Amino acid sequence: MHLEKSFVSWFRDSSPYIHAHRNKTFVISFGGEAVLADDFSHHVQDFALLSSLGIRLVLVHGIRPQIDERLNKLNTPALFHNHLRITDDIALQCVKEAAGLVRVEIEALLSMGIANSPMAGSDLKVASGNFVTAKPIGVIDGVDYCHTGEVRRIDSVALHQQLDQNNVVLISPIGYSPSGEVFNLSAEQVATAISISLNAEKLILLTEQSCVNPENAEPIRQMTTSETETFLELHTDLADIITLPLKAAIQSCHAGIDRVHLINRHIDGALLLELFSRDGVGTLISSTPFEELRPANLNDIGGILELIKPLEQQGILAKRSREKIEMEITDYIVIERDGLIIACTALHPNAAEQYGAIACLAVHPDYRGSARGNRLLDYVYDKAATLAINKLFVLSTQTVHWFIDRGFIASDINSLPEPLKKLYNPARNSKILVKLLA
Repeated sequence: MHLEKSFVSWFRDSSPYIHAHRNKTFVISFGGEAVLADDFSHHVQDFALLSSLGIRLVLVHGIRPQIDERLNKLNTPALFHNHLRITDDIALQCVKEAAGLVRVEIEALLSMGIANSPMAGSDLKVASGNFVTAKPIGVIDGVDYCHTGEVRRIDSVALHQQLDQNNVVLISPIGYSPSGEVFNLSAEQVATAISISLNAEKLILLTEQSCVNPENAEPIRQMTTSETETFLELHTDLADIITLPLKAAIQSCHAGIDRVHLINRHIDGALLLELFSRDGVGTLISSTPFEELRPANLNDIGGILELIKPLEQQGILAKRSREKIEMEITDYIVIERDGLIIACTALHPNAAEQYGAIACLAVHPDYRGSARGNRLLDYVYDKAATLAINKLFVLSTQTVHWFIDRGFIASDINSLPEPLKKLYNPARNSKILVKLLA
């Protein structure tokens, strides 16, 4: 029964994301290591599920280990310079073979429809083609990269036509020149260029390991592009399997992609957990903060009401009508996380008498204990300072000690200014707290 309730709760919580992702374009990149893994079929099943939910998918696969395997059989060393493969004639032949084989393997998995399996009834149509025009990197610092290239142009019109027909588009890291040459490309670069060209809603990079802070080994859940750039500057010894996706994320965000997700492909179901749960399991890179503390506006009223309703029912907060919140919305402050109001408070100022009343301080149960209440209070202090307020009052029934721990002092009704005395409800028997601001 607990498992059933957990599933129902998760499914309900995922519904806003199902609605939000429908008809959106996602570009998903994964390395050749993922294709070789025993659990790759699970990823393919998740791709099929995303497509069935109305998400327009472009899949970009890598082939590095497959190329290395073929070179090794030929007793030919894999040549690299500045983290880029030098693709000579022998390596190019290996690139062609690896790309063709991997593409066919993925298409075969996407075509499965065996009864009593996760792919039953999926009926996916897969499109591949010469959507990527490339040019040679050439000679850099005296090193000839031969058939290694970089993206020159993406045929976004042709890609959109395939997506409009509900096809899943599969792209190999190979590009072609107008003269018929073939170039070996970086899968991350191809995925980045395609996401920018299509103006995709998301670029998703399935990585070989999680993005963690080297100083404490804690997972990094989100960073802005500026924070990501600083992170790379501070940690110059990070492995390519993390630095390349992070650089791709920065480039994509600068070009207008709202969000880039780095997801450890070793976590079972990571793609679904990242896309259909509030906090996800990967690292989100965006130009603007994923979580933002800001003044409230009229669009936030529904979220504020939903947040405070359980607390009103428990008697922790006094009941407020939608009309009252709407009239006082400029007094409210919220913390928004991925479209959800997870915390709020209000500062009702009396500029003439230089005092303010803090009200309606609430934090979503899933986000308590993470200093968000402190962040709201610090914002209130800053706002009070700009309004020349030198005294703050709080009426509280069950959070008295939280405020006392932050410098508020217990008082009585006689300390309240006359307007607040008139609003005081003896039936609630709220404790009165006050704090003088310097």
